[in-house]
Amino acid sequence: MPRLIALTTLAMLAFAGNSLLCRVALRDTAIDAASFTSIRLASGALILALIVRLRKGQPAGGGSWVAAACLFAYAAGFSFAYRQLSAATGALLLFGAVQIAMLSWGLAKGERLRPMQFAGLLLAVGGLVYMLLPGLAAPPIEGAAFMIAAGIAWAGYSLLGRGTRDPTAATAGNFLRAVPFAAALSLAVASRTGIDQTGALYAVASGAITSGLGYVLWYAVLPSFTAASAAVIQLSVPAIAALGGVVLLAEPLSNRLMIASATILGGIALTILRPRT
Repeated sequence: MPRLIALTTLAMLAFAGNSLLCRVALRDTAIDAASFTSIRLASGALILALIVRLRKGQPAGGGSWVAAACLFAYAAGFSFAYRQLSAATGALLLFGAVQIAMLSWGLAKGERLRPMQFAGLLLAVGGLVYMLLPGLAAPPIEGAAFMIAAGIAWAGYSLLGRGTRDPTAATAGNFLRAVPFAAALSLAVASRTGIDQTGALYAVASGAITSGLGYVLWYAVLPSFTAASAAVIQLSVPAIAALGGVVLLAEPLSNRLMIASATILGGIALTILRPRT
C-alpha cells in the first residue's frame, strides 16, 4: 500500500506539472499550441523509446492506435485550452471532465458506488458546475470546451490502459503512434506557427518528464483502482496545480476557484478516504 500511495502521488504531481509547464509556455513564450503539442509528444516518445530499448524491448511493441488517438486528442485539446485558461482552472476543468467520463463508463459497466461514495461524487461534480457558472470569474467558453474535450480523451486513454501488462511499453508505443497525428496538426496550422527556445524547453520537459514518465507511473497503478476510484483520485490535481500557479506563476486565486477546489477535494475525501466497511 505505501508503494501504491507513493507512485500515485508522483503521478498526480506530474499531471499538475503538465498544467504549469503548458500554461507558462503559452503565456510567456512565443510557442504556439500546435508546436507545443508536437514537441511534447515527440520528446515523450523519445525518452520512452530509450527506456524500452534499455530493457531490450521494442518501442513500438506496445500500445495501440486507438489509445494513441486518445493521447493526441488529449494533448492537443490541453494545449489549445491553455492559451486562455489559468493553470488551476484548466486542471479543474480537465479532471472534472475525466471524472464524469470515467464514472459514466464504470457505472455503465456495472460498477456501483456506496452511499458515501455517491455523496462524494455529487459534491465533486457540484464543485465543477459551480466553477462553470456564468459570472466575472467564469472561464472563457472556447478554452473550457477544449479542456473538457481533452478530459474526455484522457478518460478514454486511462480506461484503455487499465488492462495493460507492461505500462512502459504501452506508453512508449502510444507516444510513438501519436507523433504523426501531432505532425499533421502542425502542418495544418503552419502559417500560424511560432516557437522559441524557452517555449521548446518547456515542451520537452512536459513531454519527457511530466508526460512520458508520469504516464508510466499512472499506467502502473491503474490496475489497482476501479474506474470510479481512478476518476476521483485525479481530482487532486487541480488543487496541486492551483497551488503551483499561485506560487510559481503568480496567478490569482479567486474565491470561486478556492470554493470549487475545496468542494472537489471534499468529494475526493468522501469517495476515497472513508474506511471500507
